[in-house]
Amino acid sequence: MLVEAREAPAAVARQLAGDEASYSAFGAALRAQPPASMLTLARGSSDHAAHFMAYLIMARMGRLVTSLPMSLVTLYRSQIERRGLAAFAFSQSGQSPDLVEPARYFGEGGAVTAAFVNDTASPLAQAVQQVFPLHAGAETSVAATKSFIAQLVGGARLVAAWQGDAHLARALADLPGALTVAAHADWSPGVEPLLDVDRLFVIGRGTGLAVALEAALKFKETCGIQAEAFSGAEVQHGPMALIGEGYPLLVFAPCGPAQAGLLSLAQAMRGRGAKVLLAAPRGTPGCDLPLVETGSIDLDPLSLIQSFYPMVEALARARGLDPDRPQHLTKVTRTR
Repeated sequence: MLVEAREAPAAVARQLAGDEASYSAFGAALRAQPPASMLTLARGSSDHAAHFMAYLIMARMGRLVTSLPMSLVTLYRSQIERRGLAAFAFSQSGQSPDLVEPARYFGEGGAVTAAFVNDTASPLAQAVQQVFPLHAGAETSVAATKSFIAQLVGGARLVAAWQGDAHLARALADLPGALTVAAHADWSPGVEPLLDVDRLFVIGRGTGLAVALEAALKFKETCGIQAEAFSGAEVQHGPMALIGEGYPLLVFAPCGPAQAGLLSLAQAMRGRGAKVLLAAPRGTPGCDLPLVETGSIDLDPLSLIQSFYPMVEALARARGLDPDRPQHLTKVTRTR
C-alpha cells in the first residue's frame, strides 16, 4: 500500500501526458450540447472520486449531478429517463456487474456515457462510449490509493476541458510535483494519538468532503477503526452529541470557502476536550498535519489524501495490522 500510494505522482504524470485530445473533444461536445441531467456510477473509493467531480461540476457550473443507487436499474428495473442524460462511471477494475449493467442501460437509451477506469479492457470500458484511462498501472493493494488519486485527476481534467479553464489546466499540469512533496510530508504526528482509538470522525466540506469520505473508509479498511465522515455543517446536528472529552476527530481544512468554518469547528471541539487532528496549510494556527498546497484550491484535497495514505498505512502497522491484507476484503468486488 505504501509503495503504491507513493507511486501516485508518477501515475498522475502518465495520465496527464496522454488522452488530451479525448478530454478536449469530450469537453467540447458537452459545451455544444449540455446534458439535461447527469449522474455518477461508482462504489467505494471510486464513489468518493465521483463525488469530487460532481461537486466541481455543481460548484463551478451550477449543474446538478446525482449519485445513482445502482439497484434502481439492477434490482428494481426502474425506467429512468435517458434522453439528454450523461452518465459518468468510476472504477479501478471495471468488473462489477452493478456498474456495467447501468452503464450499458443508459447508453442503449441514448444517454452519453463515459468511464474513468484503470482496466481499459474491462467490461465497464466496453459498455461506455468514452473511456478515460487512469494510467495508474497495476494496483495490487486491496486498499486503493494511486487509482483513487488518478480518478480525482480524471474528474478534474474533464471539468477543466468542459469549462475551457486554462488556470485549472495549468494547475493540473503542475500537480505531479506537488503530490511528490505531499507523499513525503511528515504526518507522523497523526499516528500516536490514534493508536488506541476504536471510533473516529473525519470532517471535511465542499471539495474536501470527498477525501474525508475516502479517509474514513481507509481507517475502516486498514486500521479497524469505526470511522465516519461528515461535512463540517452536518456534524453539528445529531453527531455532535457523541463528541466529548477525548473523542478523536480528523479535520481536513484546505484553503477555500469552507475553511473558516472548519477551523472554527476544530477550535470549538478542542475547547470541548476532543482529540482533534487538524490538516491545513502550514502556518495555520493549531495545524498538526501540514497541507502541501497545489496551484488551485480545487486540487488541494488531492494533496491532502496523498499525505494521508502513508500516515494511515503507518498507523495500521503501529496497531499490529497488515494494511496490505485487510481481513474479509478482496481487491475486486463484484456486486449486483
